Amino acid sequence: MNTLPQIYETRVADGSLRPDPAQKAVLPRLEELRHWLESTDARPKGLLSGLFRKPPAPPKGLYLWGGVGRGKSMLMDLFIDTLAIPAKRRVHFHAFMQEIHHGMHAARKTGVDDALAPVAATVARDLRLLAFDEMQITDITDAMIVGRLFQMLMDAGVVIVTTSNRPPDDLYKNGLNRGLFLPFIDFLKDRMEIHHLESPNDYRQHRLEGAQVYFAPADAKAKRAIEEIWGDLTGGGTGDKLKLVVNGRDLVLDQVQNGVARASFWDLCGRPLGAADFLAIADAVRVLILEDIPRLSAANYNEAKRFVTLVDALYEGKVRLIASAADVPEHLYMEGTGAFEFERTASRLREMQGEDWGRDTAAP
Repeated sequence: MNTLPQIYETRVADGSLRPDPAQKAVLPRLEELRHWLESTDARPKGLLSGLFRKPPAPPKGLYLWGGVGRGKSMLMDLFIDTLAIPAKRRVHFHAFMQEIHHGMHAARKTGVDDALAPVAATVARDLRLLAFDEMQITDITDAMIVGRLFQMLMDAGVVIVTTSNRPPDDLYKNGLNRGLFLPFIDFLKDRMEIHHLESPNDYRQHRLEGAQVYFAPADAKAKRAIEEIWGDLTGGGTGDKLKLVVNGRDLVLDQVQNGVARASFWDLCGRPLGAADFLAIADAVRVLILEDIPRLSAANYNEAKRFVTLVDALYEGKVRLIASAADVPEHLYMEGTGAFEFERTASRLREMQGEDWGRDTAAP
């Protein structure tokens, strides 16, 4: 079987990947993990075999961090897709943590002293490799249990690979009671290899170069075009739920993958959300696909105000916006209270369609 560096070079040769020295530098480490997982039987066979030998100690995991669009998720997919073991799982970090919380809730009903222990044991029983995409700690409840969870899984022999836009030291930055979280950062540095993917290229931006990103009217043709963009940016995934905690409230985005969020106008602007919510979204994702923006007027004034606030947050955060709307920006809000103020929003919507929009933005 070909090694990961060989597979990578083959894809470069056939044009499906662009050569990138920073990406190539990660491949030997991923290949080492792949070889160990495929060649090492870490689980004793037979009822008594575990009494006579311990399973081999697993290698350090990998924490791969870097700017958005640098190819972290692509490298993880390449690793997972070519890893020839069944006991593997790739999952969005936030979706996994929600599963853990649900499992703990069920465990508490049984009267156990430590609700996390049986949940972690169940995960470890079924997996040898757990791959997290987009690790980011924003919830205090996640922050308080993630250290114990990782230690339980690693002590049970599970190898963990994760991607993140942030270095470990920036996880849960400025979070409530962050001092209690700091030991987990030290744990990560001790038990995982920290690798900075320092590629100068933003491949997500490259995929949008010259592409139409604003579609009017929001008809079936626009829907098909957005489906194609979503598939291209996410690799065809369906997306996971992303929970953001804003001022003690849960804000849930239903479709998020690879730093790309997808929602309808009414999902975001039809709900009682405010500037803090939209700023949290702009901090959590780098591309927002917003569908079915209607014509705006006094009839939907509150929704229109929220849309203006959302656009401002995306603009300030340099988030790439892909949208379908009833009309071009200048014709969305033609009359009624707020129409004059909307001229600035229309101008920003037009500017955000530019090919270079957000290109020089640093990773969050």
